[in-house]
Amino acid sequence: MAETETAGAGDGLRDEGGGISQAFLGALRKRIVDGDAAKIRAIADDLHEADFADVLEALNAHERLATVKALGPDFDVTVLTELDETIRDELLEALPNKQLAEGLSDLDTDDAVHLLEDLDKPDQTEILSFIPAPERAALERSLEYPEDSAGRLMQSDFIAVPPFWTVGNAIDHARETSDLPDEFYELFAVDPAYRLIGRLPLYRLLRSKRPAKIETIMDAEPHMVDVLMDQEEVARVFERYNLVSVPVIDESERLVGVITIDDIVDVIEEEADEDMKRLAGVADEEEISDSILATARYRFPWLCLNLLTAIAASAVIALFEDVIAQIVALAVLMPIVASMGGNAGTQSLTVAVRALATKELTSANTRRIIYREAVVGFLNGLGFAAVLGFGGFLWSQDMTIGFVLAAAMVINMLVAGLAGILVPLTLQRLNFDPAISSAVFVTTVTDVVGFFAFLGLAAFAFGLL
Repeated sequence: MAETETAGAGDGLRDEGGGISQAFLGALRKRIVDGDAAKIRAIADDLHEADFADVLEALNAHERLATVKALGPDFDVTVLTELDETIRDELLEALPNKQLAEGLSDLDTDDAVHLLEDLDKPDQTEILSFIPAPERAALERSLEYPEDSAGRLMQSDFIAVPPFWTVGNAIDHARETSDLPDEFYELFAVDPAYRLIGRLPLYRLLRSKRPAKIETIMDAEPHMVDVLMDQEEVARVFERYNLVSVPVIDESERLVGVITIDDIVDVIEEEADEDMKRLAGVADEEEISDSILATARYRFPWLCLNLLTAIAASAVIALFEDVIAQIVALAVLMPIVASMGGNAGTQSLTVAVRALATKELTSANTRRIIYREAVVGFLNGLGFAAVLGFGGFLWSQDMTIGFVLAAAMVINMLVAGLAGILVPLTLQRLNFDPAISSAVFVTTVTDVVGFFAFLGLAAFAFGLL
């Protein structure tokens, strides 16, 4: 009984690390095995949709489907918006289209579109056919906008009033009208053609006298975004002006929707996740919940590309095969030069890609940043050259090897700093995403230059050319 109460109330849901506790999962799994739909429903009813999504992600595929089946029509479709894409697609396939349509009708437009866009066209059409005409029209209009645009991100429910209304009129309208959004942060003033002419934050509305007219207290030049603007650009508008919501206008400057801060938090997380994966050569669509075969399939192409770059570095080493055969110490020391260059290049690359993504690296400061990275690489190269040159001399008891190691370190660290900034800049200039393949090119440059500089200098210094 105590176990049931713990699971039902959500107490003990999280362990010390913030994950779903094994005790909670054990209690839920027992209900699943017993086929106790009533108790599974009681557990789900007591959880926030985000918590329930974490619970579903912690279960295996069979347990997830059994849980959703046990809930039947009581399953909250909102939970789907909180799930990893792989698991969300799995459950979308399992749920009846009519049940999905009923759940989507209760969601904000942006959340409903987020779920619909993952479905095949026939399923989209069938689900939309079950939704009332006004809501269906809004969803169909949003689905027509490009993916990752403001049009896909916005919700079409907002409060628009004429500027000549008084504060009292607006408050009464908000109280008495039933089809207004559940949550909102501001009102929008529009002209008869529905063109946006001002915005009025709720705090200012509530602090104003009832006879005051909207046009006298509104912001007459509000920040707004175009319906086709990319979601990354929208996120930057929020960041730049510290917004909690922003109106969306179409090509005729008519107000068509609003984007709120909760959607932007998701965008920022999504874009950061995407950039991090691309820098590591991982597919955007890979999720922690993916199967072994799917994960291997996503990673294999990038590993093939890395293999080609490794072959290029090996080819450089092969050029100096005779040199290495005569001076065996070189084979022991040369990985140090390449490895240090690779790490330095990755540091420079990470800063550059992030600056490009946030528009902090522009034509106005590009030369200064390139110069900075080159000097930083050179100075770090000098520092490590002193340490490694002396260490190489002590280890090999050969002053020439110490000097060669030091000189190669300076050269490769300088090149690494330049490659880390120039490679992503070049890729962007060629209209490629600098986050996708920059790491592979930078690593190739530092390996090739590192091996060539060290072995080439050694061959010259020992008269083996």
